[in-house]
This record gives sequence, structure tokens and C-alpha cells, in this order.
Amino acid sequence: MRALITGGAGFIGSHLAEALLARGDEVTIIDDLSTGRFENIAHLQHHPRFHFAIETITNQTVIDRLVSECDLIFHLAAAVGVELIVSRPVHVIETNIMGTEAVLRTANRYRRKVLLASTSEIYGKSEEVPFREDADRVLGPTTRSRWSYACSKAVDEFLALAYWKEKGLPVVIFRLFNTVGPRQTGRYGMVVPRFVQQALRGEPITVYGDGKQSRCFTDVEDVVRAIIALAEHPGAVGDVFNIGSTEEITIEDLAWKVKRLAESPSPIVYIPYDQAYEAGFEDMRRRVPDLTKIRNLVGYEPRVPLDETLRRIIAWFRQKEGLGERTPEGVAGER
Repeated sequence: MRALITGGAGFIGSHLAEALLARGDEVTIIDDLSTGRFENIAHLQHHPRFHFAIETITNQTVIDRLVSECDLIFHLAAAVGVELIVSRPVHVIETNIMGTEAVLRTANRYRRKVLLASTSEIYGKSEEVPFREDADRVLGPTTRSRWSYACSKAVDEFLALAYWKEKGLPVVIFRLFNTVGPRQTGRYGMVVPRFVQQALRGEPITVYGDGKQSRCFTDVEDVVRAIIALAEHPGAVGDVFNIGSTEEITIEDLAWKVKRLAESPSPIVYIPYDQAYEAGFEDMRRRVPDLTKIRNLVGYEPRVPLDETLRRIIAWFRQKEGLGERTPEGVAGER
């Protein structure tokens, strides 16, 4: 299989590229490095079946050539992260909607199957936990930029399904629930890498709000396995699937878990949402996926427990940045 991964230099995209290459597939990635990083794929650049283009997916000439040369598209390129959503809402909306439209339009020209990455943000403030793919969505007002990302990804989903229904373009949509693992950074507010870096540096671990909000964190290896399984199953076409874990934890408990696993002296401090993001910021209390649909279709079950994932993330940051290394005196050192 010749696979094209948009956003392939990102955290999830780079892991997907590795998995596809390990299967014997040919992989091309396109990424403008606005949120992805070349270092995520640098170790792959000399692989005989790996190719890359550092370019935006809205460059019609480039995306046309890459799509024409592939068999399947994994569309992961998007503007993500709560801090980015709040600080650059125009960039988020334009990148997500215009980028997806460019990919779908070109895929339709060459009749290429598209796997579209969406998000658990789609469910908004709904309290019908666990979230089913066909559940109603509850969002805040348009005056809260917090909800612009969810709306932009909803438009992506509507557009992809419209291409399937009207034009017969094979599309599969998967909604990701808090994917974590090595290579993810805290640059745009991702909570796990932010906690780990703070813990390893001996800085205060900053919990936003009261910490009672809960999430289900999913190891990137489980996510990649699920994405590939959906790509291979003909029954997934024209449908939407949750990908996540059902191991629920509050953000407060996550902070304590990271502190313990990192053997960190860091204090845990609480910061009001208004200070962390913007006045009137809204968050959802629980975010738990219903995995019945993907389980029934491809037999997906998350395999990697959160503690194991956190240990791998801690080890990765220690190796990458020299954070929290033990000195002969037993004091945590820094780079």
C-alpha cells in the first residue's frame, strides 16, 4: 500500500508512519511544520520506502501530485491544542476547514480513500457519558473561542460524509480521545507532556480549574493500531468511530500519578481557568468514549495501561531533554 499522511511530522502521524513502514507499506508525509516537528521523522528520512514534503496541504499543485501517487490518505493535519485554539482562532478554523476541503476535493479527483482524524471535542459539554458516535452534541456560545475547534472539526466531518453520500468517495472518520505517548509536546497545552516536563524540572505541576474534570488517555500505539484496522475494513467506509480508552482519571489524580512515577519533588498547584486561558473559558467535566462500535467491527481493545504510557513518556523526556536525571548526589538535574 502507498499511504499519504497529512500532518505526518506530528506526534500521531510519525508513529503511524513507523507502523506502516514496519508492515512493508510505502509512506509519504506532508507537513508544514507549524505544529509538527521534523525531528519526529528525521530517523525515517533515509528509509527507501519513506518520502516527505515540507509544504502546506492547501498548496494545490503539491497535494495533487501526492494524492495521485498514493492509494490511501490518512488526513491528520489540523490545528490542535487548547492554548492554540484560544490564542489563534482564525488559524485554527481556516487550517482545519480549508485543509480538509483541499484534501477531500483532491481525493475525489483520484478516487482515493480518506481516513479523517476528528476529535472527542465534537461532543462538547454533553453529559451523556460514555459518548456514542450518534449522540447529540452540546456546545457553548460562539462568543467562546473554546468551541471553535469542535465546530471546525464538525464541519470537516459533515464535508467528508457529504463526499461519501453525494459523490461516493470512500471516507472513514475516527474521533480521538486524548492520545498520549512519546514525542507529544506540551507546546499548545497538552496536559500529559506539560505535567511530565514540570515534574522532571521540579517546577510546580499546574492543574487548571479544580482538577475534578476527568479524561481517558489512550496510548498512541493503541490509536495507530485502531486507525490501521479501520483503514483495512471495508465495513468502516462512510461511518464514524471513537478511538480511545475507558480508563478514566481526574486531572488532579493524573498530576499526583505523574509526580509519583517521576519521583518528583514538585508541588501541585491549582490555577483558575480564567488565568490559564481566557475569561469565561468553558471545559467539559467528563470525556469517556463508548467503544462498542469499533470493538464490534474490528475487535479493538486498548492494551496499554496509563501507568505504562506515562513511564514511557517520562523516559522519553529524560532522554530527549536531559530532564530529571539523577546526579551522584541524588539531586534531580536539568539540561
